[in-house]
Amino acid sequence: MGKKALAAVSFGTSYPEAREAISRIERALAAARPEHRLFRAFTSGMVADRIEREEGVRIPSPAALLERLAAEGYDEVLCQSLHVIPGFEYEKLQKAIEPYAARFKKLTLGKPLLWDTKDYLRLSRALLAHMPKLDADEAFVWMGHGTDHPANAAYALLENTFRFDGAERVYVATVEGFPNFDYVLRRLHRQGVSRVRLAPLMVVAGDHAQNDLAGPEEDSWKSVLESEGYHVQCDLRGLGEYEEVAALFAAHLPA
Repeated sequence: MGKKALAAVSFGTSYPEAREAISRIERALAAARPEHRLFRAFTSGMVADRIEREEGVRIPSPAALLERLAAEGYDEVLCQSLHVIPGFEYEKLQKAIEPYAARFKKLTLGKPLLWDTKDYLRLSRALLAHMPKLDADEAFVWMGHGTDHPANAAYALLENTFRFDGAERVYVATVEGFPNFDYVLRRLHRQGVSRVRLAPLMVVAGDHAQNDLAGPEEDSWKSVLESEGYHVQCDLRGLGEYEEVAALFAAHLPA
């Protein structure tokens, strides 16, 4: 039998404690493909450079990892995207691995977390199972990253999936796209909500979660809500920390 590798590829994070979310997904992937040796790669060169500078560890790019695997004689490589939506970072990964197709007998790429309708339904139900039952004056807000890529529509679709599953006061907004935080504020005002729970809709609870969502700065979502009189609680777990979400990524592994 030839040598087989499984590459778990994410954007990455420079927060060491947030990397546990990635590790949990990797463990689920490894359990699903025990005949493959697991490797990690980050698509963000900036994050990889910072980790190397501060921790002395080099996490390769997808291209660098594939070069190594080809040199070490691997025949089959499964790359699994650890991205939430099929946006620019996923397309960047696709382009990065394309030149290596001829270097292996088999090179495949698994889809990101949200791809087709069943993915939205599964994610909605997995997250709702972990969320507390909301009282009449409570709302839950998930913070996604957001992008100007057309795949940004995934966030609005996920919020509507929560509605389909009966969660009327669960909202999805983004840092860099639409729906944005102003959208959420308007919804909260109309609903007569006084208590808000916040959580990141990102694989890791990294910079956006620690600062834009829950940071002490006056423009963080938590600070703005508190300045408007809301009682705010934050759940700073990355999506990868939920066992069910890790299983959803594993289900996307190529056959």
